[in-house]
Amino acid sequence: MAVDAPSRALAPLPSGLPPVERRAALPAGFAAGGLAAGIKASGRLDLALIVATGGPASAAAVFTPNAFAAAPVRLSRANLSGGGRHGWAGAIVCTSGCANAATGAAGEADQAAVGAAVAAAAGVDERAVLHLSTGVIGTRLPVDWVAAGLRALAPALVATDEGLLAAAEAFRTTDSVAKIATTTVDLPAADAGADGAATTSVRVSGIAKGVGMIHPRMATMLAVVLTDAAVPPGTLSSILRPAAARTWDQLSVDGDTSTNDTVFLLASGASRAAPVEPGTPTEAALAAAVEAVARDLARQQAADGEGATTLLTCQVSGAADDAEARAVARAVVSSSLVKAAVHGRDPNWGRIAGATGNARLADAAVLEAAGLEIGAARSRAGTPAYVDPARLRISIAGGLVYDGPSGGPVAFDRAAARAAMDGPEVLVRLDLGLGDGTGEAFGCDLSETYVVENSEYTT
Repeated sequence: MAVDAPSRALAPLPSGLPPVERRAALPAGFAAGGLAAGIKASGRLDLALIVATGGPASAAAVFTPNAFAAAPVRLSRANLSGGGRHGWAGAIVCTSGCANAATGAAGEADQAAVGAAVAAAAGVDERAVLHLSTGVIGTRLPVDWVAAGLRALAPALVATDEGLLAAAEAFRTTDSVAKIATTTVDLPAADAGADGAATTSVRVSGIAKGVGMIHPRMATMLAVVLTDAAVPPGTLSSILRPAAARTWDQLSVDGDTSTNDTVFLLASGASRAAPVEPGTPTEAALAAAVEAVARDLARQQAADGEGATTLLTCQVSGAADDAEARAVARAVVSSSLVKAAVHGRDPNWGRIAGATGNARLADAAVLEAAGLEIGAARSRAGTPAYVDPARLRISIAGGLVYDGPSGGPVAFDRAAARAAMDGPEVLVRLDLGLGDGTGEAFGCDLSETYVVENSEYTT
């Protein structure tokens, strides 16, 4: 006898994060812009510059672990005094169309020359320049063109939303659209009374690119998040690392990681908010705003995956802990078989079950960033996630298709399920029935267009 599967479906997980708008909104204390320097043969924008207008901004970063880490990644790490994770930044420069990866000593010299050109054009310390590059691996930067572009761009930077949007456009390679997100959070004002009642609005905004060569530990993706809050570099890093672990490290388009992936978080301190202290409710509020922006950018990147027609979201509840839940969600959105089924609008829950059973926890650095103690992170890294088929429940696009506690497969209307999958986003909901752990991951369908696009990428 058929079971009323939709009535027993698993509800989406609440995000618990502040709402985000998809528009460019430049926080105070920054100026930005973009132009076409000639790196891209298409003539599109390919050079972006963001400058901290009131002096160096507090900065934090996360980078690719790829052994072929590109010259901009290595130079940025060197310029961040806090172990390559945090420090101070006067400017961010991004070149698009050339990755400057696997280019040897010549590529290192090219990137250093770009830093010198930024310093001369923008009037900042060369050691306070952070670098981003994206594009084809193994090609040299046209340094003379970039330097000429910087000389033209630096005096034209604007402290407006349009400047941030221009920078976002210049980030793009195979992206079909620029990725932008913004939110606000009320923090205690610097001149608040003893009761701390007076607050001021702080802006958090981000831009990103990346729609291919994307897999957990990020990949060929770049993101910059800016805020006008006042935050010390170490605290900023403590905010960024777990946010990245729960968002960009849960993003997969095609299973390939790359050489250039970087996220920068800069705080100008230009708002009227009091400095953010570690371990306070103020830090937690700002961290939620940063994670909300990061999550929305990651979702935009997944939805715009190369050849994609559908955003694939997997949300997991009932895991032994959050790390296990994230592992399962990541395994589902990373599965080529699941991605192909989503493209074909095929409610093939067996592929989801198979991916769930193959899930393994993230590497130690990601687990530690997300909150595990370093010893536990090292011992659990790469271990299988615990899944009990007798407790597992699976919903696809709002309909229950597998119910382990009731015996497993659920009778459902396959035509109705296919119709429910025919939208811009397919939500796969799992409950493991083992504990209170939750997590989510973002991916996209796998289409013929992806193969065509990547079979001719350099030609």
